[in-house]
Amino acid sequence: MGVQAVANFYRDLTLKPQGVIVVLAAFLPIIAIVAMGPAVPSMIQHFANDPDARAKVPAMIGAPGLAMALLAPFAGLLVDRYGRRPLLLLCTALYGIFGSAPLLLTDLDHIYYSRLLLGVSEAGILTVVNTLIGDYWDDKGRKNWLFLQGLLGPFLAGFVALIVGYATAVQWNGVFFVYLVAFPIWAAMFIWLFEPKKAAEKWLSIAAEPQTAKTPFPWTSVVQVASVTLFCSMLYYVFIINGALVFREVGVTEPQNYAAIIFIPQFFILAGAAVFKLLSNHSHWLQLGTFLLMMGVGLAGMGLATTPALMAAALIVQQTAAGMTVPALINWTQTKFDYHHRGTGMGMWTAAFFLGQSQSPRLVHLIDASVGSMQGAFLIAGCIAFGGAVLTVLIGTATRPVALRA
Repeated sequence: MGVQAVANFYRDLTLKPQGVIVVLAAFLPIIAIVAMGPAVPSMIQHFANDPDARAKVPAMIGAPGLAMALLAPFAGLLVDRYGRRPLLLLCTALYGIFGSAPLLLTDLDHIYYSRLLLGVSEAGILTVVNTLIGDYWDDKGRKNWLFLQGLLGPFLAGFVALIVGYATAVQWNGVFFVYLVAFPIWAAMFIWLFEPKKAAEKWLSIAAEPQTAKTPFPWTSVVQVASVTLFCSMLYYVFIINGALVFREVGVTEPQNYAAIIFIPQFFILAGAAVFKLLSNHSHWLQLGTFLLMMGVGLAGMGLATTPALMAAALIVQQTAAGMTVPALINWTQTKFDYHHRGTGMGMWTAAFFLGQSQSPRLVHLIDASVGSMQGAFLIAGCIAFGGAVLTVLIGTATRPVALRA
């Protein structure tokens, strides 16, 4: 991308304060996963008197995702009925309160409940911010902000992990200070974010068209979005949850060695965001098919690898695919719903994506138990992704306008 192209890219970005806020707010639910990982050992040690601590602490990490999968569709209904901004302000404030609550809690069960409530607020946040992406920007602007979100995500995740490492060293629950970041983001939302419907009434040029007649609810689109997103999400989380286990089967057993080997491949998530940008003007089926093809190559490659070096090479492909996942899925989903049903549609997308997060490890370990190795499970997951890629291409070809096929 040349200097002029970069200049044009930033010139084309409109509603910049709103875009920055939306990108930062979209990262808040990710903190629930990224931040907690390094804190697990210290929390288990702190609650050593609880015989179930080794089970309760990991369950606590997954609790917000479970709540999001169950409640996001209802959040979407509220968004379409009562508006975007009020729900986002409420959920962001609750995120800060429930997320930091363990700083004052001393019982592991109470902390678990606070994490469930955190998931309730996250369901609202992610549903609203993804809805606003469709409301504020047209197709071009939406792609630009999704691309930027894909670029910033890895850097924000690394920054949070660094902070958490130091905070956890100071005190066992220091990780929960990270959630206080919600309050300055809430203040920025209060100042800069606006309700799309009210903006349209004042003739502010945005992508939303709330004054158009309300169309029938698109049930077919909901089923399509939920099915595709669930399928892609389950593949997306195969490595994230089971990466250390599959590397063990090629001799990488020490955590520090594992961290060193995956350090460089993880940055290829940025390459995935770039691939999305390159393909963003092509059909959504091509974008999804490319993601599934690369995910299949990466997962199957790890399943067939015989050395750590080969495993890392396959991981590069898998991480590139992972970098495409969220922007490609959201960009496609945005085209399925108009203003009046966009909140419900994005609520279903959020529910399906986080349902995939909870069910992916169950399916992978079921396959692992059946074939006798984690590499075998990765190989089968890769073949499933290949099948999905072929099906996506066939659907995309069949649904192209006849004029384009002539």
